[in-house]
Amino acid sequence: MARALWLVLDSLGIGGAVDAADYGDAGADTFGHIAEACARAPRGPLRIPHLARLGLPQAHALASGCAAAGFEAMPATQALWGCMDERARGKDTPSGHWESAGVTLHEPFGLFEARQNSFPPALLAALVEQAGLPGVLGNCHASGTDIIAKLGMEHLASGKPIVYTSADSVFQIAAHEDAFGLERLYAVCRIARELLAPYNIGRVIARPFIGDGPGDFRRTGNRHDYALPPPRPTLLDAVCAQGGQVHAVGKISDIFAAQGATHTLLASGHDALFDATLAALAQAGEGDLVATNFVDFDSVYGHRRDPLGYAAALEHFDARLPELLGALRPGDLLVLSADHGCDPSWPGSDHTRECVPLLACGPGLAPRALGRRDSFADLGQGIATHLGLPPLAEGRCFLTG
Repeated sequence: MARALWLVLDSLGIGGAVDAADYGDAGADTFGHIAEACARAPRGPLRIPHLARLGLPQAHALASGCAAAGFEAMPATQALWGCMDERARGKDTPSGHWESAGVTLHEPFGLFEARQNSFPPALLAALVEQAGLPGVLGNCHASGTDIIAKLGMEHLASGKPIVYTSADSVFQIAAHEDAFGLERLYAVCRIARELLAPYNIGRVIARPFIGDGPGDFRRTGNRHDYALPPPRPTLLDAVCAQGGQVHAVGKISDIFAAQGATHTLLASGHDALFDATLAALAQAGEGDLVATNFVDFDSVYGHRRDPLGYAAALEHFDARLPELLGALRPGDLLVLSADHGCDPSWPGSDHTRECVPLLACGPGLAPRALGRRDSFADLGQGIATHLGLPPLAEGRCFLTG
């Protein structure tokens, strides 16, 4: 009974990207710098015994050229392990996921590069007119939590949503979930998605928040991403074409613009995402794919530059891994990876260009080294092979070579 489970540890880069300098990220190493921060802190070294046995420290050492702090003596692996370089130009969530699913973005998404007055006046004027807004606030590069703390009170007083971007291809809109209205925020984002078509922007992101003041404002789990659709069929489409079901947990459906997602399971927080993944796996049948994005690694810890918080989240994820491993049946394949880096020790609050891990296991699958793969697409090709699908257009199957 062939089934596949793909877990994306969002932003868990492992350093060593050959073109990191092109992005200003030479030396970025999300996993390595988290481990280093732990080793220096009173809390002690990073403790991830299950991920270690799956080969995460080995994959990091292969990518970065050195062992992470606390992992100088590595346990024998019980999985297939390696690292992957990204071919797509950029370090975005969609490009990383799409390439992993067999579609490499050879032309980069558009960007709003100006740090202040980031968006074209004509774009903002059209958004204000079509959405019936009194205006907008922000219009700059910013950390989401910072700009909400800075402009949240003015937003409440004026009714103007907060618009901002980053080094990624995003147009983000923050608004108070109660005062502005969640459905109204989603409607504004849909209008922005249409207006942004000429700019080739990867995602419009709704960023609802609640609270009464700067010290109380906090983002909610009702974020919604409005992504461009992949330009060609992905692994998800290939599963559906063969009669299988795709159980998209968390952000996966948003990232693929719902293309190929037959069942969407929304959840907020890693425990809820883990529970939804277990539930989806219990329901999955022959030829099905369960795909989950664990977003908090990126949004709560990476972007907020919190290495010890990131470490604690990794340790909690690791502690729950045996539940998934115990739920695997004969014929199942579990694959863990990431979509980019977000080094919490790096300047700024943006993603970082890094290699990512490729870890795979399943009943009866003999552990071995997979080496350094030259495309994220090798992941999708491996899952396609496992599920008996026709070969995807890109990638080299990690199961066979």
